[in-house]
Amino acid sequence: MRTAVVDFTLPAELEAHEPPEARGLTRDGVRLLTGNLVSGEVGHHRFTDLPDLLRPGDVLVVNTSGTLPAAVPVVGRPLTVHFSTEVEGGGWLVELRADEQTENGPDGGKATRPYPHGQAGDRYQLPGGATLTLIEEHSRGRLWKSTVDTPVPALLGRYGAPIRYGYVPRPWPLSAYQTVFATVPGSAEMPSAGRPFTDRMVTRLVSRGVVFAPVLLHTGVASAEAHERPYPERFSVGPVTARLVNQARAAGGRIIAVGTTAVRALESAAAPDGTVRPAGGWTDLVVTPERGVRAVTGLLTGLHEPRASHLDMLAAIAGDARGAGPGQRLTAGSELLERCYRAAIDAGYLWHEFGDVNLLS
Repeated sequence: MRTAVVDFTLPAELEAHEPPEARGLTRDGVRLLTGNLVSGEVGHHRFTDLPDLLRPGDVLVVNTSGTLPAAVPVVGRPLTVHFSTEVEGGGWLVELRADEQTENGPDGGKATRPYPHGQAGDRYQLPGGATLTLIEEHSRGRLWKSTVDTPVPALLGRYGAPIRYGYVPRPWPLSAYQTVFATVPGSAEMPSAGRPFTDRMVTRLVSRGVVFAPVLLHTGVASAEAHERPYPERFSVGPVTARLVNQARAAGGRIIAVGTTAVRALESAAAPDGTVRPAGGWTDLVVTPERGVRAVTGLLTGLHEPRASHLDMLAAIAGDARGAGPGQRLTAGSELLERCYRAAIDAGYLWHEFGDVNLLS
């Protein structure tokens, strides 16, 4: 899939290969690129500047999903299974990955690459005597609907490791892939926009008058090589969050989602007029410039790869005019995104889950 919104070339040196803590920074010491939805201006900050960039009454919508150790080795073969998402009605979506030895890292840890050779009916032996069976393709050459003859949460808890890709050359503990908001395990990959938050940062923001509203969306694998549209994922928006968002909107506050997962959850519960109602279940919502956003008026997110479908969502938010004052006109979403990403590359911002972040507000 190729997005028509914005395209660029990501230099390899701008991939974050390790957590900021391993680079001598604190979690909240990463850089923060801002894109002003009204003026179109781009600014350079540290994440620790966030309380000064938000207003009393703004709502930060945060995803409380915790990251699973979702990568499990196949016994006797150089393969790894990435457990992505529970399938409505039973089973799991999985991705098969071929192991490859990395040259970096003192432990010679393994990374993986896509393994497109699975066939319906194939059976793979997993640790502890478990067996995974491929049922049918969900996306060509990548995701499979499958069954496992043992409870998957227990399997992951005993034998799993965090999912990582080739740009992260050595393994890191599961704690490196958890956000401060994580309370309900369920995501195959970390909702990484929330990673820079610390207890101290949350306290500073609350003291500033910023409101936190929790949602839940268990995100599946979004392999760097695929750039696929989202598929159904489990979500929940509770009555307290619905009330907080509706009250803030009525009072003129901004609704800023922390990550694309929070956007999908909240927008899945939003009526056409932007009113949010408690909702839950499964969502396959895709937010595009054509569809637009209803409740969300801003976004804090990581920097996304070229041609990633998430860029369509960013353009929808960047091009939405509800954040402008009377007589003001927002810059086109794609124009602002191009400006942000050009500035990020020129200034050496870092990409991926351990990288820097971008605030569109």
